[in-house]
Amino acid sequence: MKDIKNLINIGTGDIIGNASSAIFWFYLAILISPSSFGELHYFISVAGILAHCVLIGTHNTITVYVAKKVPIQSTFSFISLIGLVFGFIILFLIFQRIDLGFLAFGYVMSILVMGGFLGKREYKNYMKYILTQKFLTPILGLSFFFILGVDYILIGLALSYLPYLIVIIKDFRDIKIDFSLLRLRKQFIINNYLMVLSGVVHGQIDKIILMPLLGAMLLGNYSLSLQIINVMMITTHVIYKYMLSQEASGKDIRSVKRLSIFTGIGLTCVGFFIVPSVLPMIFPEYTESVDAIRMMSLSILPLSFVKIYTSKFLALEKSKVLLIVTIVSTLVFVPTIILFGIWYGVLGIAAAFVLSSIVQVLCFFIADKKLEKLI
Repeated sequence: MKDIKNLINIGTGDIIGNASSAIFWFYLAILISPSSFGELHYFISVAGILAHCVLIGTHNTITVYVAKKVPIQSTFSFISLIGLVFGFIILFLIFQRIDLGFLAFGYVMSILVMGGFLGKREYKNYMKYILTQKFLTPILGLSFFFILGVDYILIGLALSYLPYLIVIIKDFRDIKIDFSLLRLRKQFIINNYLMVLSGVVHGQIDKIILMPLLGAMLLGNYSLSLQIINVMMITTHVIYKYMLSQEASGKDIRSVKRLSIFTGIGLTCVGFFIVPSVLPMIFPEYTESVDAIRMMSLSILPLSFVKIYTSKFLALEKSKVLLIVTIVSTLVFVPTIILFGIWYGVLGIAAAFVLSSIVQVLCFFIADKKLEKLI
């Protein structure tokens, strides 16, 4: 009963919050052209990559160590914020835009804070803060859009993360910065950092590559498809966040894993059969997204298994496995999106996305079998 209550707290924050954010993006896609939509997601990817480059203490690392009662939040926050200062300067020199640096700052604060809440199993605080940020996303994003124009949307998005600053300041006040905590755990931290960074490159490099190679129009159609798949994956992400904190604490979560698998099967059916028939009525300008969504929905079940394996290996502090899997998957994904994108357009990119998710599952399966033999 307690498991269900905690899942509801996480789920309420993620599902309602992400639904609010998704409505904002879907509404924005109606208001602006596919090219402008693609350009926005290009700059968001740039900010996301910067945030994860400076974020030595990743979401998973913080969740695991806080769950194990290691007071490491302030140390991670200090290092990350110092890195952000240099990253802010670099982004401004390259793009002549301050909004990218502010958005990266928001991403960093949210990851640090939310990882801590999950590690401490403070699921109500998790729900409260994520709902606040997600509700502010359409309010501030649309306000800046209607008042100042599309170029100022990212400023509004960056401001939506300000509530997290309260928790960061509180952590600095209550938790001592102690670099010795990093030295004792450097192997897991470094492996997990490289793994997450590789994952971010895997998740964002498509937009970085596609924008100059195939143009903003194609990127806009692909970004909308990806946005819809991400919305469909919200439940899977909720279950994963709960799995990680519980498994790191030594809890039995077999029933939760089964729930994740059945959810993935159901969502795959919805994405393949239902969503493509509805999409043209809502987004008539994004006709190329229809087949892409049908194709990309085939990745939902494999990605559900990826989350299950990720939780298991992180709880065991076997982050090296995740790093290897992510690198292999990225090495498959990058050349295939380029080649398939040139040959088949958005549908080819969608096929590369699915192939990459299948490769991840196969790598995890092999690693898990090897781990069982060692045990």
